[in-house]
Amino acid sequence: MTVGEPPSQPPGQPPGQPPRDPVEARLDFLRGRAMPVNHDARTISALAANPGCPRRALMDAAGVHKHEIAKHVGLPAPYGLSPFARSRGNAFEALVKDDSASLLLALLRQHIGLDIASAHYEDLSRVGAGESTNLRHARTRQKLLGADPGTHTMFDHPLLRLKVGGRYAFLEPDLLALHHSGRWYVVEVKSFAIIDGQADPEKVAAAAIQSAVYVHALRDLLGTDPSTGANLVHHETILVAPENFANKPAAAKLDVRKQLGVIRRQLNRIASVESLLDAYPEDLTFDLDPDPDGRPRRAPGELRGAVETVPANYAPECLATCELCFVCRDEARAHGDTGALGKKVREDLGGIETVPQALGLARGALAPAPEREEIAVKLRHAAQVWEQLTGQAV
Repeated sequence: MTVGEPPSQPPGQPPGQPPRDPVEARLDFLRGRAMPVNHDARTISALAANPGCPRRALMDAAGVHKHEIAKHVGLPAPYGLSPFARSRGNAFEALVKDDSASLLLALLRQHIGLDIASAHYEDLSRVGAGESTNLRHARTRQKLLGADPGTHTMFDHPLLRLKVGGRYAFLEPDLLALHHSGRWYVVEVKSFAIIDGQADPEKVAAAAIQSAVYVHALRDLLGTDPSTGANLVHHETILVAPENFANKPAAAKLDVRKQLGVIRRQLNRIASVESLLDAYPEDLTFDLDPDPDGRPRRAPGELRGAVETVPANYAPECLATCELCFVCRDEARAHGDTGALGKKVREDLGGIETVPQALGLARGALAPAPEREEIAVKLRHAAQVWEQLTGQAV
């Protein structure tokens, strides 16, 4: 296969098999010869962080390795947890779960009224030699569906799954707690500190989105109460983090209903990716054209042109959630996009897409369209105030 030429056989499909669904074949061609990326809770959370980005939606539906693309075009991003942060997180989680999670049980009793008399702790992360993720998921499914709220309390590292773009992503929440009322709670353990009752808002928001992914996957598994129709999984999750500057754990409730709505909409958008595909040429591909040793041979400029065929919805928040963030930031700056200044600036400018347009309206050099007359008046007033204060024209 050469770049730009549709594949005769979709990647990963054995020769001689009937052709796949046209949408699946098109997504395979978009991805190229690489195997699809395995989504996890972090990548699914990142989908919800910028739900209006067509580039991210299309690439994640196809399972594209965005980091490899960013690296090949010369703008890789340091995405993911540092080894130090990962080590610190693992150490704090081990402390919280030591002695059959006795510290955690006390916190859960305080925040959700968990019954200590029927305390039960089971570690579902323990696997046998050669045990597959499918087998682990099947065991988790058996344990959770058969759990009795009178005798079961906490399940450590269960393995859930969620369908993303036609493929299953396996998810591993830190812990699930079953209340004696029959309601389930997702428990997320993080190593960032809660100081004087406050934590970093961005980190809390990220934890809420990730928790919502687990709630969504668990609801897929458990369904609703057949007698009342109520969800068996509570919309409030439990965040556990160090208190102040010590390793003493503290807990807080997070209401993730808003995040659940965003995740559902984004997953539905990826599931109905046909409408996205229709907007782009059939020969569009992000294939790196690897040689027999796996080294990319595709010209970086050509690959970047393919990436920029699909519009991005860049904002500075993408720097924490997307492997393509430096590529999209560079593109946004080159075009003068107002989104590069932040979502709030873009919203305040009321649909003005570029900085030159905003400056032209502020100076009175551009005549505003009727729907932008109000924002043009505000921009001209801001320009006058700036000139009065600084003695310099905008």
